[in-house]
Amino acid sequence: MSEWLVLSIAMASACAVVLTIAILNNRRVRDDDDPSQTPDVIEYMTMMIGVVYAIVLGLAIAGVWEGRSAAQESVRLEAQALHEVQSRASVYPAEVRDRIRADVDAYVGHVVHHEWQVMSERGELTDRGAHLLDRVRADVTDYRPKNDHEGQAYQPLVDQVAAADDARSSRSQNAGATMPGVVWFGLIIGALVTVGLIFTLQIRRTSRELLLAGLFSALIAFLLFLIWDFDSPFGRGLSATASPFLDLFPEATR
Repeated sequence: MSEWLVLSIAMASACAVVLTIAILNNRRVRDDDDPSQTPDVIEYMTMMIGVVYAIVLGLAIAGVWEGRSAAQESVRLEAQALHEVQSRASVYPAEVRDRIRADVDAYVGHVVHHEWQVMSERGELTDRGAHLLDRVRADVTDYRPKNDHEGQAYQPLVDQVAAADDARSSRSQNAGATMPGVVWFGLIIGALVTVGLIFTLQIRRTSRELLLAGLFSALIAFLLFLIWDFDSPFGRGLSATASPFLDLFPEATR
C-alpha cells in the first residue's frame, strides 16, 4: 500500500469520524437549548490550526537547513582531506609527489568547474569525478615506501583519501532534494487552509485588516519559498558553495 493511499485513508477517516460525531450530537440537542450560551469555537480552532501549522513550518525549515549545513560540511571535509593529501605527500620523492598533487588538482578542478554544475542541474555526481579520485587513490596506495619516514606517512595518506571518498559519497547523497513529496503536500494544503481561515473570521475591508491579511499571506509564501530554496543544497540561490575548494586550491580552481 502506497504512502499516498494511507494518507488519503487516514485523512478521510478522521474527517468522517468528526463529522459523524458532530451530526449525532446535533440530533440530541433539545428544543430549549440556547446556543448563545455556548462559547464560539471558530476563533479557538483558527488559532490552534495556525499554531500547528507554524510548528510544521518550523520543523520543515529546520530540516532543510540541517540538510544544507550537512552538504556544506561534506564539501569542507572533502576539500580538507585532499589538502592533507597534497601536504603529506611532500615526504615522497619528487616524481611521486608531483604526480599525486597534479591528480589532486585535476580532481578539484573538475569538481569546481564541471561537477558542481551537474549537481545543480541534475542532482548527481559525474563518473569523471569518480575516475579522477580513483586515480588519486591509486597514486597513494600503489607506491611502496622506501624508508621509515615515508612508511609513517603512507597510512595517514591512505586514510585521508578514504576520508575524501567518504565526503564525496556524502555530497552525492545531499545533491538532490531532501523534502519528500508527502511533506510538500502537507505544507501546501496547510498554507491554503491557514490563509483560508482568515475569511471565517469575517474580515472587513478596512485598510488595517486588509494590510494584516496581505502581510500574513506574504509571510506564508516567503517561508514556503525559503523551504523550497533550501531543499536543494547545491542547486539554488542559498545553496552550499564550493568555497572550501576555492580557498584551499586557488591554483587548481582558476
